[in-house]
Amino acid sequence: MSTATRGTGVAEHAERLWDAVTTGDEHAAGDTVVRALGDGTDPESVLLDVIAAVQRRVGREWAANRLTVAQEHAATAINERVIATFGYLVSRPEPHLGRITVACVDGEWHAMPARLLAEVLRLRGFGVDYLGAQVPAPHLVAHLHRTGPDAVALSGSLATRLPAAHATITACQATATPVIAGGAAFGPDGRYARLLGAEAWAPDARAAADRLAEPLPRPQIAPQPLDVLPHLADQEYTLVTRGSGRLVKTVLAGLVERIPAVRAYTDLQRQYAAEDLAHIVEYLATALYVGDGELFTGFLSWTAGILTARGVPAASLGPALELLEAELRDFPRATGLLRIARTHLAEPAAGSERPA
Repeated sequence: MSTATRGTGVAEHAERLWDAVTTGDEHAAGDTVVRALGDGTDPESVLLDVIAAVQRRVGREWAANRLTVAQEHAATAINERVIATFGYLVSRPEPHLGRITVACVDGEWHAMPARLLAEVLRLRGFGVDYLGAQVPAPHLVAHLHRTGPDAVALSGSLATRLPAAHATITACQATATPVIAGGAAFGPDGRYARLLGAEAWAPDARAAADRLAEPLPRPQIAPQPLDVLPHLADQEYTLVTRGSGRLVKTVLAGLVERIPAVRAYTDLQRQYAAEDLAHIVEYLATALYVGDGELFTGFLSWTAGILTARGVPAASLGPALELLEAELRDFPRATGLLRIARTHLAEPAAGSERPA
């Protein structure tokens, strides 16, 4: 089969799977994967160029408001069940390339990237312990002591989990287990994986499996957080995180006073507004943790795109940032990030890809 023919086949299978998951037809989804494997498509390509490609499309269509939250969840659930049966459809080699623990950062519910990596590693001949979503660091460390893997593959999709990822990376290194990090949380170039001390980073499952084919370097003595992130000494991250609930209530009350449309919100609309404000505060705190304003402005650009797709003026973010800046007037790094963010929002809107 030529490369062009193989590519065409993969695209056709991906389109069939898309039709199946977006219409809620789990049976058709399973049949699509069986057909793809029967046509001779490489199992790894079925995982990454069919199932994963469709899942990325699901995310883009939700962001563009062309899929509802319920449709996104249903499509994701079908894809997860298809992956769960994948192991029964293909033969996998006996493990001969070492043992890898695959886990998501504590608080990270987006487990599909980690699940896909686990399946790719098994196809390549690794022994894999897949621990799933939101694995607390103490439980992960206990598993490492019990099993002694060659490496931990740590997955994170949301940047707000980076402080937890830092603690997890440090805990793994204390057991002399190296960490390879992956997922959107660590940045498109892996900048946060390097910042937080992971031994390696990979942009996708194929690259991670390639990198793990050679042993990762053994961890050095893990430095203290302030040695890696000296800006944390100002306590802004800690204080903003601890005061997040109060900040959300105060800013929402200010919006009610300032904007008549907000004053007319129903209880449900106010709940949604409070949730949006909580996300803004959480991303601000994470930007303070890693010392990178681009993380915060990137999130706000994404949020502006989401609001625009849903018919809500992105300019509505401006007053919220002004009120938040007033509340944090004694926090120079936070107010600096908020001023930059307000300027950034005044520029042409960015796309609506899910942020790191």
